[in-house]
Amino acid sequence: MSKEIIISSSTTQNRVAITEDGKLVDFFVDHPEKQRMVGDIYFGKVARVLPGIRAAFIDIGLKHDAFLHFSDIGDRWNTIQAILNNENDSEPSTDDDDDDEILETTDPHKKFPRKSGKGERVIPKLSKGQEILVQIIKEPVKDKGVRVTSSISIAGRFCVVLPMDSKVGISKKISDYRERKRLKRIARTIIPKHFGLIIRTAAKNQSEEAMVSDLKALMKSWELIQKNVKTMDTPALVYSDLSTTSSIIRDMFTPDVKKIFIDSKKLYREINAYIEVLQPDFANRVEYYGGKQPIFDAFKIEEQIKEMMSRKVMTPSGGYIYIDHTEAMTVIDVNSGKYAAKKEQELNSLKTDLEAAREIARQLRLRDIGGLFVIDFIDLEDEKNRKKIYDELKKEFRKDRAKVAILPMTDFGIIQMTRERVRENIMQSMNEVCPYCAGTGMLTKKSNLIFDIEEWIKRFKIHSKENAILLKVHPSLARRLQENRFSTLLKLKLKYFIRIKLEEDESISPSIFKIYSRKTGEDITTEF
Repeated sequence: MSKEIIISSSTTQNRVAITEDGKLVDFFVDHPEKQRMVGDIYFGKVARVLPGIRAAFIDIGLKHDAFLHFSDIGDRWNTIQAILNNENDSEPSTDDDDDDEILETTDPHKKFPRKSGKGERVIPKLSKGQEILVQIIKEPVKDKGVRVTSSISIAGRFCVVLPMDSKVGISKKISDYRERKRLKRIARTIIPKHFGLIIRTAAKNQSEEAMVSDLKALMKSWELIQKNVKTMDTPALVYSDLSTTSSIIRDMFTPDVKKIFIDSKKLYREINAYIEVLQPDFANRVEYYGGKQPIFDAFKIEEQIKEMMSRKVMTPSGGYIYIDHTEAMTVIDVNSGKYAAKKEQELNSLKTDLEAAREIARQLRLRDIGGLFVIDFIDLEDEKNRKKIYDELKKEFRKDRAKVAILPMTDFGIIQMTRERVRENIMQSMNEVCPYCAGTGMLTKKSNLIFDIEEWIKRFKIHSKENAILLKVHPSLARRLQENRFSTLLKLKLKYFIRIKLEEDESISPSIFKIYSRKTGEDITTEF
């Protein structure tokens, strides 16, 4: 499998595409309107404590207070708070039997669960106005604020440092026993006292010197955080993680990536310098693209992005899936297309469902959609075939960095699943809500609007002594009102003995109208 990273840079944003054998599997947009926030560390104050929902809201200086669930208050909370407040009577947490702990660290800011058998963790008491150090683990979505944790972790290229901890973990994606043993030995050798260390997938086959260099940079970052906390007033940002583009290079430039293509000389120099310091053997994999054709066109990425933005996605054998978003969940419908008319319905349905399962896993990863999903597959009579679809989904989602939970297929051909939501999905990131339809995708029919205008005039004639109004509408509605020699507008004037001045305004939604008093000039639309 040939895996490549293609970066397109413009004056306003960077776009990063990750392909496997030319097929787009991950897509990220780095733009000024939506800076990456996951991993940023804030020094904030407790704004509210709500024991009923086992959570607190933390003022960190953003538009909405951050959400801190009690389950995200780590075991190291008291120790870190004491260190930052110059108290010396707290001891770091210790786990003497963590040699066998295996942690997945593809996303360095995920929580690292405690080992079982330790008993329930005691939740520290929080009080309003209390100062607290927190780290963002989920970005804001719509009107919801960020989600934070008090379990601080600082991620580097090869390591993740856990201040005031003693855990040593190795990424699950490093499966070789000898390599795991070697990395754990190195970790135990280089780890500072009272710190935990997670070895990331990128550390595979790396030298001890490279890991020590990465660790030193992370320790400097922790020293800077402590300094900032002691000198800054709350709320304040005390540590900012890398931008989207840089973090992708840090987290996803693994040995299986054959090439990185970049169309910006400035960005090429920055990334090349970063790689030469951390992994000089990989420097020759970074290549500047200077072709006349746009880089995404040259690598056939642009056409795949357009497909990604579409509601309908085709599968290889002529079937297709529909992906629809609702407030509560995402609903996916699988259709057989041209396969419906063929014989051997069960086998054809199975083939279509298997192809759809692979494409669904790819699309959810590509679009970065999180939350609850209901997938309606083509009905299968054989229980073994239904299990094949379930197993195929589980296999495909193992490639996903996000946490996924899947339930077996029901007798109705429905599969329910959840996917971890960390940030806005790519559709929300790249699109804005339509000011005309407010995101519904539908506009009020013009005949209904004209009916509403007439009803308004009826109420106006009953409650007002004025007989002249200014009617502002979208040009499309204005044309409808003035159609024919004996137009609707003329009929309204004659029927209600009212003077109506019609004015076209393109800024007004085609689904609404506005009416102003000709006498005072005030907007009186909502008064009648």
